[in-house]
Amino acid sequence: MEDEEERSRRKIGPGSHEVRRHGSSNSSRLLKSWTPAAIFASFVTIIFCGSVVSWLDIFIFPGVSLRQIVTDKSGQREPPQKMEFLLNCTNSSTMHQTCPTNYPTKHEPEESYAVVCPEYFRWIHEDLRPWKSTGITRELMERTKHIAHFRLVIMNGKAYIEHFKRPFQTRDVGTIWGILQLLRLYPGRVPDLELMFYCNDRPVIMKSHYQGPEAVSPPPLFHYCGNETSLDILFPDWSFWGWHEVNIRTWANTYRAIKEKAKEIEWKDRIPYAYWKGNPGVSPNRLDLMTCNATDKHDWNARLYVQNWAAESRKGFKESRLEDQCIHRYKIFVEGKAWSVSDKYILACDSTTLMIEPVYRDFFLRGMIPMEHYWPIRLNNKCRDIKFAVEWGNNHIKEAQAIGEGGSRFLEENLRMKYVYDYMLHLLIEYAKLLKFKPEVPVGATVYCTETMACPISGPFRTNMEDSMVKSPSKSLPCTLPPPYDPRELQVFMERKRNNTRLLEMWEAEYWNNLNRKQ
Repeated sequence: MEDEEERSRRKIGPGSHEVRRHGSSNSSRLLKSWTPAAIFASFVTIIFCGSVVSWLDIFIFPGVSLRQIVTDKSGQREPPQKMEFLLNCTNSSTMHQTCPTNYPTKHEPEESYAVVCPEYFRWIHEDLRPWKSTGITRELMERTKHIAHFRLVIMNGKAYIEHFKRPFQTRDVGTIWGILQLLRLYPGRVPDLELMFYCNDRPVIMKSHYQGPEAVSPPPLFHYCGNETSLDILFPDWSFWGWHEVNIRTWANTYRAIKEKAKEIEWKDRIPYAYWKGNPGVSPNRLDLMTCNATDKHDWNARLYVQNWAAESRKGFKESRLEDQCIHRYKIFVEGKAWSVSDKYILACDSTTLMIEPVYRDFFLRGMIPMEHYWPIRLNNKCRDIKFAVEWGNNHIKEAQAIGEGGSRFLEENLRMKYVYDYMLHLLIEYAKLLKFKPEVPVGATVYCTETMACPISGPFRTNMEDSMVKSPSKSLPCTLPPPYDPRELQVFMERKRNNTRLLEMWEAEYWNNLNRKQ
């Protein structure tokens, strides 16, 4: 009679020697231990597990099978389905429109790693430095109430606004909308805080008022721009979410349209002059720029045009589309009453940006470097500088084109909307750390949400809101805030900018000297 091991070998067959050699005796004992009662118990267990999976499908993941979440048909793990929270307008009246309650209040992104934020984020530390050692008291913050346009309170992830006065057009509305989208992108990450916001052009917190042995701490005030003599805290302007009064779409849409249009004409095939179109009546610098237009006696290589916004509005803005203005090799940037939101649109073209020395600065412009991202033009020497820039560029095609592409690439890499929101987030987090009081919702403040803002509105403003609406929390972490500059680092960075500008001025001086000798 064959022993049991031999019978097992025959049943297992060829190719199973390793299994038999390492586990046949244990398997044999296990099979012997399987009584009818044990087999029945195992069968019941399998049925129970199947029932649990079905219960999870129905109650925990309604409409989505747990099996579908775990594996696809090939047995590979599937990514979870992305949930989107669309605009839910239950009533067209602001008084009766309700805020949805199903949006997540906290969120853990799918991606567990974070990239380092762009270099210009380091200016957040510089903007908040005046309060680093003293902190911010309520009394200090309230001192700007008479000039601020609104108070923002963030409490438990909700935004409350106390309006003081109306700014020009709808700047406050666009800014508040952007803050609401930040809360939707990063639910639970914006800390409780309270701040004052100013929406007009020029900065108002002057350094000179808070210097000297008896000087008091400056009050904190958020604003769109600053300069060397001010202490306003810089924040992204409303136009990132669209500027409907002049038919400008959201930054994401506008940048995409400009880039697509710019591809149609290569840099070398564009009109070889410097182009600007705008309203010259808002500042002396713009009026002075208009003297650089071509005349019978002088051609400064500039082609300058007056933009009549009232007339454009009546015509439907057919001749002011930003994506149609990339047909020249060079584009001029000049400030308005203060900074101008047009800097990003001009830089996006791939044309070489001739930047007339800005007196003011917005939050990202501080990270750009002359002769790498733009060509600097002196305030008091506009016409001659523009003429030289165009002459030089037309004789150094590759180098001039590289500067234009450098500015455009800076925006593509460092000013995508994700980074705009990350800048806002880090600024608010660092600001909240300085508060020495507990934020409170003032009596009469209005709670805002996406629905209460967008649902009662129609037309281009509503379109911009829908285009820029954050429909789900970010799947990635915010970028990591780089450390503050130490004094030496900041000095080296600023010296690098000055050296590039000085080198250019030397080239130009040599150009005009040679030209005069020939005459």
